[in-house]
Amino acid sequence: MPEDRAEESAVTARSGSRTEEAPDAGSGTAGRPRRRQARGEARIAQLLEAAADVFCASGYNGASTNAIAREAGVSPGTLYQFFPNKEAIAIELGERLMDRWRETYGAAFVVSHVELPLERMLDAVLDPLIAFNCENPAFAVLTHGSEIPGVITREHDALHATMLTRTEQLLRTFLPELPADRATRTAEMSFVLFKAGLDLVMAHEGAEREAYIRELKTVMYRYLEPLVCDTPDGAPAGSTDTP
Repeated sequence: MPEDRAEESAVTARSGSRTEEAPDAGSGTAGRPRRRQARGEARIAQLLEAAADVFCASGYNGASTNAIAREAGVSPGTLYQFFPNKEAIAIELGERLMDRWRETYGAAFVVSHVELPLERMLDAVLDPLIAFNCENPAFAVLTHGSEIPGVITREHDALHATMLTRTEQLLRTFLPELPADRATRTAEMSFVLFKAGLDLVMAHEGAEREAYIRELKTVMYRYLEPLVCDTPDGAPAGSTDTP
């Protein structure tokens, strides 16, 4: 906005005049650049929030910098002060979301959860993963589709591989008697079941979304529960493959 640029110019001018003063001019000299930086970070956050909404509404291909600027309530010129194009916006937003996703699954896949009964362990692992995706629908938009910038796709593929490894590690700790090849297959199947169920969860809202979350947990529980129970002869169920 014109008033924003005018204010930035005024701050810059005041800051420039301060830098010519003696070193002991006071703490205000150091404070002004920090305030300008904080203002810029706030504007970037505003633009990224608007971009997330536009990407969710229109998809990556259908989004435009003009639409993002309009959603943010700023002029296209203000947007271009921070981002040269839509791809740069998507990459910055994608990186921030993936950083938060790493924190989320890092807290979900912790060894202490294997001490819980299966049903409670599923709650402890799945709840934060589901909540993150529901709270950040742009994450799914920016991690699927051939038109997404390659850097996002490559980073997401690396995250996918890491999550699959963490799933298998948790499963091996929870079911130490499970043969290695079966643990790998079970981890991969569990991962695919979760992603498929998550798509249904994301497609609904309110009470219907909660119902699909329960259905997803039920599917996961019924798939994994036979591995936890003993067979009639006392051998762990994981010691034999199902026909």
